Amino acid sequence: MFVGLVAVTLAFVGAVSTISAATALNGQVVLRPLTPTEISQYGLTNAQFSAGISTVALGKPVYLDALVNAAIAPSNIVGVAWSLPGTNKPLSSLAVLTSSPLGTNVPIYKMADRYSQSGAPVSQLAGRTFLRPDVVGQYTVLATITTGGGSGTTNIATTITAATYLGINACAACHSGSFQGVPSIYPTWTNTPHATFFTRAIDGLVSSSYSKSCIACHVDGYDTNSFANNGGFDDMATAYGWTFPAVLTNGNWASLPAELQGLANIQCENCHGPGSQHMFSHGVTGNTNAISISYGAGACTQCHDATPNYIKGAEWNNSIHAVTTRTPSGPTRPACVRCHTAPGFVGYISNLGNTNGYGTNTVYEAITCQACHDPHDASNPHQLRAGPNITLPDGASVVSITNAGSGGFCMNCHHGRNGSVTNSTVQYPTAKATWQGGNAFGPHDGPQSEMLEGINAVTYGKVIPSAAHRDAVTNTCVGCHMQTVAATDPAFLQAGGHTFSMTYDVVTSGVTNTLDKVDVCIQCHGQGLTSFDFPVQDYNGDGVIEGVQTEVQHLLDKLSTLLPNTNGVVDGLVKSPSPTTNWVSKYLNAAYNWQFVNNDGSKGIHNAPFAVGLLKASIGDLTGDVNGDGLPDAWQISYFGSTTNANAAPNAVNNSAGVPNWMMCALGLDPHSAFTVPGSGVIYFNGNNIVNGAANTVAIYTAAEIVFNTQVGTNYQIQGISAITGSWQNISTNIPGTGGSISYLTPTRNNVQMFYRVAHTP
Repeated sequence: MFVGLVAVTLAFVGAVSTISAATALNGQVVLRPLTPTEISQYGLTNAQFSAGISTVALGKPVYLDALVNAAIAPSNIVGVAWSLPGTNKPLSSLAVLTSSPLGTNVPIYKMADRYSQSGAPVSQLAGRTFLRPDVVGQYTVLATITTGGGSGTTNIATTITAATYLGINACAACHSGSFQGVPSIYPTWTNTPHATFFTRAIDGLVSSSYSKSCIACHVDGYDTNSFANNGGFDDMATAYGWTFPAVLTNGNWASLPAELQGLANIQCENCHGPGSQHMFSHGVTGNTNAISISYGAGACTQCHDATPNYIKGAEWNNSIHAVTTRTPSGPTRPACVRCHTAPGFVGYISNLGNTNGYGTNTVYEAITCQACHDPHDASNPHQLRAGPNITLPDGASVVSITNAGSGGFCMNCHHGRNGSVTNSTVQYPTAKATWQGGNAFGPHDGPQSEMLEGINAVTYGKVIPSAAHRDAVTNTCVGCHMQTVAATDPAFLQAGGHTFSMTYDVVTSGVTNTLDKVDVCIQCHGQGLTSFDFPVQDYNGDGVIEGVQTEVQHLLDKLSTLLPNTNGVVDGLVKSPSPTTNWVSKYLNAAYNWQFVNNDGSKGIHNAPFAVGLLKASIGDLTGDVNGDGLPDAWQISYFGSTTNANAAPNAVNNSAGVPNWMMCALGLDPHSAFTVPGSGVIYFNGNNIVNGAANTVAIYTAAEIVFNTQVGTNYQIQGISAITGSWQNISTNIPGTGGSISYLTPTRNNVQMFYRVAHTP
């Protein structure tokens, strides 16, 4: 006989031959922007900032990066062969490709090229080169990216247009609404702060410290390098003998020569590139192939990323907007790109009120500055592309949101997206379309606006209250998520502002801790608040008051246990519900509310009363206990007329036996029954005390459960001993092995202590 409790797991490991597909190369050549912050951060003393667009001025830098799939082993990147044949550049050009001034310590520019929204690496650098055009015309750079490991080789051609500056008057000639089909951009641009910044600055209306070193971002093509002879502001200033004024005062702008005024301020060519080739080239007037229209952040961060004073670019780099997922883009996803790509959103906003409400540009670009802000129009605050009011679906009608302030703009994307709740609860079971992109259940990933406003969920005909956030927080979403963070704050550039984040990381002794940025909350909720998960009340009724986010999560978990699993069975387990069209109505209603609260992501912070109310109402609908007191409402109503009657409370006693309602309900008895305790089988204990006064004829004791794995053909026996030095006694008879786990229960009430073991034969 072998004695002992032994758990053995046997596994057979065989050699399996697999053939895996080679990692896709995913090669691309990008024109890399370079910002003032990067120039300083990486010590690039001989580098100039760049917008990273394909239309550049003569003598200005072009940084080219070759990227490949991050999944390719670096050892399998053979290299990049760059070339600029003579036939690929203007005839008289002497420009050549040279080593890039950007070292390997300078990362890929776009955050979305570095990481996905989930944090997974996307691309890696394969090689770099540099070009400085010297003659007007087009330059086509060729790149051959070679990798090993089966990923192969790819050839990529990139065309750059070199041009000279014309100034705002040349742009206004066509873009003032005089020509059909040509965007009328100039008239609205004149009302933007960009249009007059230099004008105001040299007249002393911006800052007393404004100087010549500031103007590179505020005029067209300011570059004093000898090779940058491109008709820019500095070239014309030299031609007209203009120098920066010694005193910033009214009249400086008026005395500026007209030719310089035409090249001053932040205008079209600052962002789109010089326009000489756009005006006429290759026999085409208004050649759209010779001007850049970029939704890339570089067009803005070439100036708006110069920390610590100009921080919007650095903040945005740390936002989820900068890495918004690529998946819902491309030609087959026109209904998705409206919120997942910059050009898609611009197209959507431009088509508001149209039948489909979508644009046609499905090319991926992250949610950049240009997605939200219109550089050509200041009609809306902060040059946002739409006003603060928005219409959201709610039931069979719509709700006009007018109390959101600037946050109303955020609501264009941050709502349930799949329309009315009835789309999911009514149309989904019949396989009808629930939104313009297909048939899917539940609110989309970001129903924050509906949560904040307390609309568009299953309320079961009840009035569920909402928090004051929607009315008390000025500008709603913006009021909290874009809070100002001081440069001395550890959350600087990590939270608030254009990061839109409410959390930040602090590294202490090599350990990273994520903290909540609660400063804006303290303004209303008082000092001492350090986390969003602060205690309010016991929402889930477990007798413990935990943080509001923890309480909401407990309610989410509880609700999920009442919903079917993927096999359609209510298994009592915590899960993420996955509804199917054959779910009955009560499960679809509850699943919708689970998704609504879960997908909001704040775990009650946006609107705790509404989130909690929805979850409790859903739990009550599935359990028949809407008021959540532990007794079925129908039972209480049948015996007491209502659930609010004091006599209907779980612990209320309505009989001579002293047995409370909760036990009478569990026993299936009338709570008013006047039975006597002897013979009834009902004894009510509170700890060790008999509450109803009867003799202790029934007792409940503990037992020891011994669980052990078995094998077929082996017999097992439980043995016990009260002291480890005594003799083992058989507790059980022989137990034949089944090949599975066996549970054995043995009484313990007469034992002070007991040790157990399992013996088996053979």
